[in-house]
Amino acid sequence: MRQLLLVGMVVLVAATGIVTASAAAEPAGHGDQAAFDRVRDAQIAAWAKGDGVAFAATFTADADLVTFNGDYLKTREGIAKGMQYYFDHFIKGSRIKPLSEHVRYLEPDAAIIVRQTCLLSPGESECRDGSLSVNTNVLVKQRGHWLQASFQNTRVVPLPTGS
Repeated sequence: MRQLLLVGMVVLVAATGIVTASAAAEPAGHGDQAAFDRVRDAQIAAWAKGDGVAFAATFTADADLVTFNGDYLKTREGIAKGMQYYFDHFIKGSRIKPLSEHVRYLEPDAAIIVRQTCLLSPGESECRDGSLSVNTNVLVKQRGHWLQASFQNTRVVPLPTGS
């Protein structure tokens, strides 16, 4: 519950723009973007292979993940098990295509990355209607390595025009 509350507070902070000066930009010389890219790329590769354990390896041991349909997966083990179920039954052969991202530091060892991605079904190379999502990734630096502490994925469902 504490982690869910923290995620809600972090999302609220990110959405309202209420952050400390250290959160405004990447600290000079830290080279964290390359580390963030490695975490993202490892997650994308694990997704493409349908490997729940490799996907969960990008998370801290006590991490949590909220899927686009609202399922709440807790701990690296729970994420591995839950994601493997999705890979085997619902998203087999799919891939993630990253589209954009925005990094915001809360502290030198805590960052929020908001990414826009789309889900590519087997044989697709471009995003299609209904495949777009926005995810909020809370990363923490532990023993010199960045890992995801929390991940919230939201499918983009545009409001109907004229409403």
